[in-house]
Amino acid sequence: MNVLVINCGSSSLKFSVVETESGKDLAKGLFDRLGSKTPGYKLKNVERSTEAEGSLGEGEAHEQALDLLARFLNQPENDNLVVTAVGHRMVHGGEKFTGAALINDETLAAVESCSALAPLHNPSNLLGVRKSLEHFTDLPQVAVFDTAFHQTLSKEAYLYPIPLELYREHGIRRYGFHGSSHKYVTSEAARILGKPLAETNIITIHLGNGCSAAAIENGRSVDTTMGLTPLEGLVMGTRSGDLDPGIIFHLYRSLGMSMEEIDATLNKKSGLLGLSELSNDMRELRQAAADGNENAKLALAVFERRLAKSVASLRASMSKLDAIVFTGGIGENDAVTRSAALRQLAFLGIEMDADANQSAGRGKNGFISTESSKVKAIVIPTNEELMIARETAQHIAD
Repeated sequence: MNVLVINCGSSSLKFSVVETESGKDLAKGLFDRLGSKTPGYKLKNVERSTEAEGSLGEGEAHEQALDLLARFLNQPENDNLVVTAVGHRMVHGGEKFTGAALINDETLAAVESCSALAPLHNPSNLLGVRKSLEHFTDLPQVAVFDTAFHQTLSKEAYLYPIPLELYREHGIRRYGFHGSSHKYVTSEAARILGKPLAETNIITIHLGNGCSAAAIENGRSVDTTMGLTPLEGLVMGTRSGDLDPGIIFHLYRSLGMSMEEIDATLNKKSGLLGLSELSNDMRELRQAAADGNENAKLALAVFERRLAKSVASLRASMSKLDAIVFTGGIGENDAVTRSAALRQLAFLGIEMDADANQSAGRGKNGFISTESSKVKAIVIPTNEELMIARETAQHIAD
């Protein structure tokens, strides 16, 4: 089955056409800077090695991007890209969705009701769905939720120590995110370790512009670092991660910042960008640190310390640990981050193979621990699009 996977962000739209049986990307593309003065696109028919790139009109956004995507798929030269279903990445499904869901009026209303929990993500996701329904009227369309994989968390793991009525009446609890990524690398880790999924105990670490880690016990998520929103947890590119909630009150009462300003500060101006006062890009910060930039060094040190601290905390949620897994753009490609984390986590029984760590990634799975290491360390490139495509196909088959 060929599944069109659509991932609508606030200012971008990524897509893939995935052949679910082989796992191959037949086509992929990115529309970025949507809504700005200079929105652009890159489209590629991978199977036929043809590409197209260009610009949309000033201010054009998701609707125009999806119009162009539909035209691209219908071009005669792309007749190999006939799709039979559409899978949509949905960030927040609340407690309403424990798995993928066929998109209909009821599903859309339920996702809409979760938008207050993910105001930076769900509205864009919904916009992409509604426009896609106009273009692909005859195809089944499925929502795959970032939060669904973590619906196996126990109450002890997902409840905040605040008045219980806030959970009962308003659903305020920890949900977790990056579910498609954590689920994909969990299945891959089980395969690589030669263990049944139901006997696999790992900590998965997704490091990109957004970062999260999850404790996976017997193939199921039992704890994770993100919470009610994707703001909680690890230090990220522009998001603060964990902080004293009293800081919010101080910014409001003492510094006179509005709630909108505080929201923007913690989500868009903090993390690596805020600490370095330079960039949220790990590659730029590594270079700046090598050139002697003290703020870049500080940002990286905080990032690495918080990462190791969070992984150590997740270990307490598990009775056994077979391996830790690095994934995501930073996790797959930044050997220094992996090395720094593993040095601080040596007490867990992990022995790093420095040479293997240095050469790992580059689109391939690989162990970065020694053969004698009691707990293994593995790099696994994530494939959220393949996971979404497979869940879409499975849901339709069921």
